[in-house]
Amino acid sequence: MIALGGAIGTGLFLGSKFAISFAGPSVIISYAIGGLIAVLLMGALSEMTVAHATTGSFGAFAEHYINPFAGFMIKYLYWSCIVLAVGTEVTAVGDYMQMWFPGVPPIVWVLGFSALLIGVNMFNVKAFGTLEYWFSATKVFAIVAFILVAAVLVFGGSNPDFGFHNYQAEGGFFMGGAKGVWFAVILAIFSYLSIEMIAVAAGEAKDPEVAVKKAFKVTLVRLFLFYILTLSLILAIAPVSKILEGGSPFVTVMQVIGIPYADSILNFVVIIAALSAMNSQLYISTRMMFSLSRGGQAPRIFGKVRKNGAPVNALLLSAGGIAIATLIYAANPETGFTVMMALSMFGAMATWMLIFVTHLFFRRAHQRSGEKLKYKLPFYPLGSLVGALLMAALLITTLFTKEFTMTLIFGVPFALVVAVLYFVMRKRMVPADGAEEADEEEAPESLPVGDPA
Repeated sequence: MIALGGAIGTGLFLGSKFAISFAGPSVIISYAIGGLIAVLLMGALSEMTVAHATTGSFGAFAEHYINPFAGFMIKYLYWSCIVLAVGTEVTAVGDYMQMWFPGVPPIVWVLGFSALLIGVNMFNVKAFGTLEYWFSATKVFAIVAFILVAAVLVFGGSNPDFGFHNYQAEGGFFMGGAKGVWFAVILAIFSYLSIEMIAVAAGEAKDPEVAVKKAFKVTLVRLFLFYILTLSLILAIAPVSKILEGGSPFVTVMQVIGIPYADSILNFVVIIAALSAMNSQLYISTRMMFSLSRGGQAPRIFGKVRKNGAPVNALLLSAGGIAIATLIYAANPETGFTVMMALSMFGAMATWMLIFVTHLFFRRAHQRSGEKLKYKLPFYPLGSLVGALLMAALLITTLFTKEFTMTLIFGVPFALVVAVLYFVMRKRMVPADGAEEADEEEAPESLPVGDPA
């Protein structure tokens, strides 16, 4: 549910609008390319997860198979992208609320909902889990209902305005050209962010191999159903110009269809989706910082917990993305969402790239040791090489995209700060087999394979 909550959020409900602005109807190809990268990533993570069923996941894998510095970098890069992604969700909520309350400054909603979810995460995990369950259930039900309604109108309706002929209107299917298709892949990756959490969760299952196979099937279905099929139907119902005029493409489509109150219902759903993703990301980023602290990779203060078990200090630090988003949104509400998205993308794309690199080291280590893998997928080493190169190319592409110019401008200095932090903190880091500083339950789990060197 955490993975589902994180992946079905603003990236789909609002980010898809910006992807359509780049590519038009050919955004379907962009999301297919992004989906291919996501599947390759799942494959790499699944192999490593089955071999080492550790909750440390890709940070621990990088630390073991590359070196401790790589593990430290990937943990902080991922933490930063999740923290900043929280900011994208809350700025989107401010935009969504304008449909119902155009006279209320959006910053009011940003502050109000931020306080609400920070408060929820200050309680024990049961409060978080209950809220996230209903958030995720609402989203899934609404998307399935949307697909059914849209499919009936496109394939069985009598209205000539609805149909795949809309793909050829207003500049044609490739209205943004090859450049537009490629730029939109950046948005697709943003939409798929959190998909890596499924493989991470599988590591805690009783039978990781079975769990990973199920996760793969679910992922493939979700990529097709929630993203590619949904976008295909949206573009068949509403012309590109109409989609770009509105906020969320889902709400715009309901306004075009004209079903009474359907646009308000969908607006409610996209708000729930944003709050759900925000809730999941706030939870995950808090636990990551808590874990870093317990491993000696962050100040000890962030490893403290309240009597109810909530790591409040780590929570308040991880809420920093909300503070940044609030300041940016207050300064310029029109670009607040895109700026926060650009800032979060560096950590996301760098993390995915490093996961592919880690997988290459992982396979080389197992080939040298002669140990057979329990779960092995085809396309090695091509899959991980292509994945790493595509992620590197997308990172470079952000420099040439107006909406994402801040990605590397922010990301490179941040990575340098993290590198300096590593050399400052490394003397007190807990080794992989645990140490006295960390409680037995929270210490990083060891990886049961010999030294890959």
